[in-house]
Amino acid sequence: MKAPMNCQIIGQWRITEADLWDGEHLDLVGPAMMTIRADGYGEIAFGAMQATLELEYSRTMVFFTWGGFDEMDEVTGSGSAELLEDGTLEIEFNYHLGDEAVLKAERATSSTAC
Repeated sequence: MKAPMNCQIIGQWRITEADLWDGEHLDLVGPAMMTIRADGYGEIAFGAMQATLELEYSRTMVFFTWGGFDEMDEVTGSGSAELLEDGTLEIEFNYHLGDEAVLKAERATSSTAC
């Protein structure tokens, strides 16, 4: 599925906080990031977890399933990301049969909305 023409959340987002992990954990391997592309896919990385996203879009929100690796173990899950009125992104991130976290992100300075 491709993003709608008026989608406001395409781009790269810097994950700045989480309800389950501190900033040191989020940036354990590199800067915690989420990328939302217009082609139906994206990526997310924080802590020791890296995953590919399959996206479904609305103008200010995406729903996703994801699959990747966390500390070399294969992991999957689902979630959503919503653009808030203050311009930040709230990400609900769920591991299959595991943790559920709420992450906050800000648009990366080199990224612009569509």
